[in-house]
Amino acid sequence: MLFVIAVGVVLLYVNFQKNLYRQQLDKAALKSSQQEDLLRNSIQVQEEERKRVASDLHDELGAVISIIRMNLVLIQQKVKKQEDAAPGMESAIEGLISLSESGISSVRNISHQLMPPQLELFGLIKTLERFAETINASGKIDICLSVKNELPEMDWPVTLGLYRISMELINNTIKHAGAKKITMEFDYDNHQLMLNFKDDGKGLDTNGDSTAGMGFKNMEIRISALKGNIAYGNNAEGAGFTAAVKIPFNID
Repeated sequence: MLFVIAVGVVLLYVNFQKNLYRQQLDKAALKSSQQEDLLRNSIQVQEEERKRVASDLHDELGAVISIIRMNLVLIQQKVKKQEDAAPGMESAIEGLISLSESGISSVRNISHQLMPPQLELFGLIKTLERFAETINASGKIDICLSVKNELPEMDWPVTLGLYRISMELINNTIKHAGAKKITMEFDYDNHQLMLNFKDDGKGLDTNGDSTAGMGFKNMEIRISALKGNIAYGNNAEGAGFTAAVKIPFNID
């Protein structure tokens, strides 16, 4: 009789522990889900703000500088017709026109970096190809971009996320690696979007955390929000940096 009671108590205890563990798992899953939602919402708000600032820069500040330039050109034309114009006036106006043109170009570049209009129009690969062509034309570094298997049609958050991730990897190499070549391969297989990135620069610092910069942290947050992962490393040859990004994406 005591044995039966003891067994019953043990079973009740085991069942209690199972229920407690299950509740803990459910709470952990709920917390993780809430954190992921907060992460995605934070990135969405950030991108909306980027889009607003890009629009304000292009439509307002860019327009103001263009009007300034136009008026400077008109003043320059009048000065040319004046025989008693102050010495050096025409040259000074020419300098201001050149400065305004530089300002217009800078506003356009910053606006496009914040929210590239071609990304919505032409998609991820064509946008990156156009960027690669611009970089390659400088002659300082060569970007080789390829697609192993055709990528599925992606919704905007995934497209924008992959674009930001790609640009962060490229910019990091250009700024810090001293590399001459970048290789980027996109792939889709087994319900996963993949980006394999490689450069021939100085590689990772094995004595420290070379991926601790703010840019990389932001990139890792984006990857986490897309429920993906990234693995860093050095090339097998001992020089150069590698990054393998995997993002789950089901087209069924």
